[in-house]
Amino acid sequence: MKLAAGLLAAALSVGSAYAQGTLRIAMTVADIPLTTGQPDQGMEGYRFTGYTIYDSLVNWDLSRADVPPTLKPGLAESWEVDKANPHIWRFHLRQGVKFHDGSAFNADAAIWNLDKIYKESSPQFDGRQSSQVRGRIGAISGYRAVDANTIEITTEAVDAFFPYEISYLLYSSPAQWEKFGHDWAQIALHPSGTGPFKVTAVIPRQRIELERNAEYWDPARRPKLDKLILIPTPEAATRTAALLSHQVDWIEAPAPDSLPQLKSAGMVLVTNTYPHIWPYEPSRLPGSPWNDIRVRKAVNLAIDRDGLTALLGGTMTPAVGYVLPNSPWFGTPSFHIHYDPAEAKRLLNEAGFTPAHPLHLRVAISTSGSGQMQPQMMNEFIQQNLAAVGVDLQFEVLEWETLRGRRRVGAQAPVNKAIDAINNSYGPIDPATAFVRQFDSKMDAPVGFNWGQYRNPAVDDLLHQAQQTFDTSAQNALLAKAHALIVDDAAYVFIAHDLNPRSMSPQVKGFVQAQSWFPQLTSVYMAP
Repeated sequence: MKLAAGLLAAALSVGSAYAQGTLRIAMTVADIPLTTGQPDQGMEGYRFTGYTIYDSLVNWDLSRADVPPTLKPGLAESWEVDKANPHIWRFHLRQGVKFHDGSAFNADAAIWNLDKIYKESSPQFDGRQSSQVRGRIGAISGYRAVDANTIEITTEAVDAFFPYEISYLLYSSPAQWEKFGHDWAQIALHPSGTGPFKVTAVIPRQRIELERNAEYWDPARRPKLDKLILIPTPEAATRTAALLSHQVDWIEAPAPDSLPQLKSAGMVLVTNTYPHIWPYEPSRLPGSPWNDIRVRKAVNLAIDRDGLTALLGGTMTPAVGYVLPNSPWFGTPSFHIHYDPAEAKRLLNEAGFTPAHPLHLRVAISTSGSGQMQPQMMNEFIQQNLAAVGVDLQFEVLEWETLRGRRRVGAQAPVNKAIDAINNSYGPIDPATAFVRQFDSKMDAPVGFNWGQYRNPAVDDLLHQAQQTFDTSAQNALLAKAHALIVDDAAYVFIAHDLNPRSMSPQVKGFVQAQSWFPQLTSVYMAP
């Protein structure tokens, strides 16, 4: 805590010199998310060093709080799938867009960026960036420039979800890479994208400073702020203290026990539902106790989610599936997740786990991180719940990006040998992210996010059908059936949906809390 407080003090020591148009945000991560184009640190990276500095071909419309976000044109003004060959997607690029260094975005720049992710023999290939994004995008078999303003991308399988997937690939400047000697480490300190904010300073583990891009290609999204300062602050208590002492203007994930104090101090608490799940993802490798469905159901039934909601000051919703019940993908599962410790004990006993032979589980958790809510206090609460039904739950506590590294390599990796499950939050934003990357048996990590090697042929079949279906209603119906099977299979321990809490000074104006992981920072301004 002393080290974190010292770093925060160093990061904020320059704060008084900034003008009224400066917004200072305390993030939950321990370091600046990667700035070269494809951020690390999960969705918090996309929040703060992804969609601020960069654009994708396809962007998200984050302008409303009352409806889920939809896709909108980004660096591509339009796109379509080839009706004669639905493996081919054609993107018509926006003309006149400039990177922050003044160089032009065009088809050559787009192909250069695809090479940096997919072509390992290219000089600009960056394994670090590639590892952050390839698991989010369906298999690409080729791409080419049709002309100066058009590119085609070919997918290995017919993929109706592809426009959602390609929204995670962000475009950095080839000219900047040349200027800094083909050195991605230097680009991390001097990034150049096409986004609404430009980076002016990067001080690792302390802060990143950005200024408005007055020439941003979308006039409606030119920032109202003069400056944006992002400060890594992984401890919730330190974030809260910084806001109360006016060292920052906005904090992510305030400490739940501080909410009354924050409100009494005049701070604003903003929440909204959004696509989020905070689960345990079990290992389904041979010999795992989770291979018994009675164990999976028992652990789901042993957790007091209402008590957990109270512990978090009402900033979560109990999870009864992978997606929220009002999602068109929820379906009609027959396994109704609720708190029933007596039934949990019965199922465990039936599975052979008794007081004389208890179930021992070890779960990898993080200290903080994007979408991780309040992981230590939540996991300790769950530990007590499981102890009450005879389960010995232990933790391997890791820094967030270290945990994400464990997730990327999968349960089968030697580094995860002693781990029975992983506590990694996910964002079921779109059909591919929600289902294909997580539950398709072909998407075992590191190809996708199927960490535990979940297997259900019926789910595979429904997901493959949905992926080849371009009619949204029919797509939703197939996904709802798949989700019902996933819940009935107790594929995960479904615990919580975050309400995306953030607290901010009343001077922060113009913010719209979208139903998304990604905040719209361009509309924000600071009142006197």
